[in-house]
Amino acid sequence: MDLKKVLLAEFIGTFILVFTGTGAIVFDAISNGAITHIGISLIFGVVVMVVVYALGDISGAHINPAVTIGFAISGEFPFKRVAPYILSQCLGATAASFSLLALFGNHNEMGSTIPIEIEGQRLIYECLILEVIITFILMFVILNVVSPDKKLVAGIIIGGIIAVESGFAGPISGASMNPARSLGPALASGNFTGFWIYIVGTISGAALAVPAWKFIRPNKRQSGRPNRNRPRNRPPQRPQRQKNQQWKKRPQNQQS
Repeated sequence: MDLKKVLLAEFIGTFILVFTGTGAIVFDAISNGAITHIGISLIFGVVVMVVVYALGDISGAHINPAVTIGFAISGEFPFKRVAPYILSQCLGATAASFSLLALFGNHNEMGSTIPIEIEGQRLIYECLILEVIITFILMFVILNVVSPDKKLVAGIIIGGIIAVESGFAGPISGASMNPARSLGPALASGNFTGFWIYIVGTISGAALAVPAWKFIRPNKRQSGRPNRNRPRNRPPQRPQRQKNQQWKKRPQNQQS
């Protein structure tokens, strides 16, 4: 497919993700909590599911630089397309955040991912490790479900894990799992507190998921061997010989 169309799909997909996901955070602040945290988590998960089904056959619906890098490391995606993909994703996220800013102003830091502060201390390194772990889980799940035999349920599974991780990790680190999702709101709000952890943590987590996936995935050669060694629907040779021997002995016994 034409690269321009593929990159446009990534731009639009990431725009939809950030506009709806961080838009839910902005609207929750405007409406005094009408959407709720669980509602925001579900919105993130459902919108990813929708984008996967809508654009998956066009660009793969990465909509996430960490996922693009993870696919490239795994050998499932060409390295020469990594930079154009990431650029399209970051532009889409930035356009979405500035659209929300122009429409509704700066509310709740435009949905920026910021490490939680407890008793005056911001948990930078704790949130860094948390982002590594949840992005590892996301990339691990994606690598295991993106296959032709799981195509019908891939979007549901990927959206589901994002909703779950957003639900439990969102209040602590913001549950970014996506550098572009963090970049757009940071640029629009001007708040870059702890921003680096959403670059380092997410990319590291995605990269670490690749060897784990390669280690546990079924070996194509091994999976083909049982088919070769399956017993054929033929009568065994030994019983045939025994029957022949018994048949030969019967006349001797009858004569005696």
